[in-house]
Amino acid sequence: MKIADCGRDLKITDVKDFDIEQTLECGQCFHFNMIDDHDYAISAYGRLLHVAQDENSVVLYDTDETDFFEIWNTYFDLGRDYAAIKEHLLKYDDKLSEAISAMGGVRILNQEFFETLMSFIISQNKQIPHIKQIVAAISAKYGKYLGTIAGTDYYSFPDCHTLHENACEEAFRECKTGFRAPYLWDAVENVCSGNVSEERLRNAEITDCLNELMTIKGVGSKVASCVALFSLGKTAAFPVDVWIKRMMEQMYYDGKDTPKKTIEEFAVNHFGEYGGYAQQYIFYYGRDLKMKK
Repeated sequence: MKIADCGRDLKITDVKDFDIEQTLECGQCFHFNMIDDHDYAISAYGRLLHVAQDENSVVLYDTDETDFFEIWNTYFDLGRDYAAIKEHLLKYDDKLSEAISAMGGVRILNQEFFETLMSFIISQNKQIPHIKQIVAAISAKYGKYLGTIAGTDYYSFPDCHTLHENACEEAFRECKTGFRAPYLWDAVENVCSGNVSEERLRNAEITDCLNELMTIKGVGSKVASCVALFSLGKTAAFPVDVWIKRMMEQMYYDGKDTPKKTIEEFAVNHFGEYGGYAQQYIFYYGRDLKMKK
């Protein structure tokens, strides 16, 4: 990876195993908008980023090297060797070859814990466009204005203390969260009180991490696993939803209906610390196949 300062912008070349569209559109985050092909606006960590990619480079507009190394390098997980990850997965399981070949540009984002928790509580039984609308609505109502890109205003996602002081369960209902409103408010109260602690979760073993997250009302194993994988660095987490269940049944169980718990246990034993990477390749590949059909 090579970095060049181009006035107000930063240009990165020789970036391997990274596709901005695959990474953002694979269902792991919701606080962004596509401006054009491989051209996005992203709100994260209280910052607004306009980023575009072509065959040769990734351009981060209005960004300097300090912001890149303090925020975006980690956010996009650019320092990790994904070629080695894919090589490891394929060495032990050639069933992943199609998914990795098709979706090899996916990287697992390192997102803010609280926003990720709230976003995946919202995500239950919701399509991605609607999840994004709700995340944007909560941000616009309680977050800070970050700027405007291509005619759209962007706001930071509020922290738990801001929401605890200014929102309530009914306020979440007004943001079209439906039955998830009490779950969101319970998450706010648990994180603010320290009953659910980001520091403790980061230092915990994966099982303890998931169990603590599942003390929040409405948070089951799938949501807990998503939060652990996408914001707490738990790469062994293997979220299982309907699409993953179907793909895993086709790939490993001869198409037979298989309990979700069985699939989760298989993933832990089969993929180990690489489970989250395998999940993302399988998930996005399976979703892409469904969309094409």
